[in-house]
Amino acid sequence: MTIYRRSLLLAAGATLAAPALAQDFPTRPIRIIVPFPAGGTTDLLARLFGQRMTETMGQSVVVENRGGGGGSIGADVVAKAAPDGYTLLFHNITFPTTTAAMTLAGRPPHDINRDFAPLSLGANVPLIILANPGVPVTDLKGFVDWARAQPNQPFYGSTGPGSFMNMVGEVLKRDANIRMEHVPFRGAAPLVQELIAGRVQFGGDQISTCLQHVRAGTLKGLANVASRRAAVLPDVPTVREQGFPSLELEGWNGFFAPARTPAPVMARLNREIAAAARHPDFVRRCEEVGAEPVGSDAESFGVMVRAQTVKIRDLVVSVNLRPD
Repeated sequence: MTIYRRSLLLAAGATLAAPALAQDFPTRPIRIIVPFPAGGTTDLLARLFGQRMTETMGQSVVVENRGGGGGSIGADVVAKAAPDGYTLLFHNITFPTTTAAMTLAGRPPHDINRDFAPLSLGANVPLIILANPGVPVTDLKGFVDWARAQPNQPFYGSTGPGSFMNMVGEVLKRDANIRMEHVPFRGAAPLVQELIAGRVQFGGDQISTCLQHVRAGTLKGLANVASRRAAVLPDVPTVREQGFPSLELEGWNGFFAPARTPAPVMARLNREIAAAARHPDFVRRCEEVGAEPVGSDAESFGVMVRAQTVKIRDLVVSVNLRPD
């Protein structure tokens, strides 16, 4: 009887504590971990979200850059953080790619499904395949023909071993039967700089990072990896239009919390992210860089990430992609 009463009291206490937890949260600053150096699309969007959430949550929401390892170093910080809502991860499509590559290599740093709780899709951001303007082609099909004719292997750049662009490069090499040498960088900003300088001939990143460069002619947009052309770069055809459907994937940036973060805290964060994504200033800034703000519910974001993770894992295995 005593045990039964104690169980009832504990259950009642938990029921009362949940709303209180949501009401009190946050009582100190919140960190958004961006697993890339400053200057890329993911960093830009995280800072826009942080600014809006700081204004509405009554606490500072600060961005902390933890670059390296194709995004795995920053992700590991969040996987090991206390599940209290004060440390969040803002990652992109590289997340399932890097994790799958490291798992294939026998050293997974974390598991997306086990160690993280999907929180919200922040924004859809198409990925664009790029070339240095000195390469005499206008699209991906032309690049393949050009690369095949070169006596020396062209260089392709990515944001790190096992990253999304590393996977794109290796899948393209296999499907198009071309040779290229991989050059990894610590983030999108140095990759774009080296593409412009011509030290690598081929690469890619989210459209926001390269939009102005493509418009100015300092980079060439060869293909859009998404299922449809981007409104801000309508002349850049999709990979499917050019005969490379295996490369088609939707680009995104989204929020994750450590696994076992309390549901009331998750719900509060989700509401704040959604409100930020709807704010007119936020929407305007996203449109300027080719991003589409979303602010989704956690469940639909989780479904999308899990489905995409399966597809990416199969691609990673098919080309034996490893983070080395």
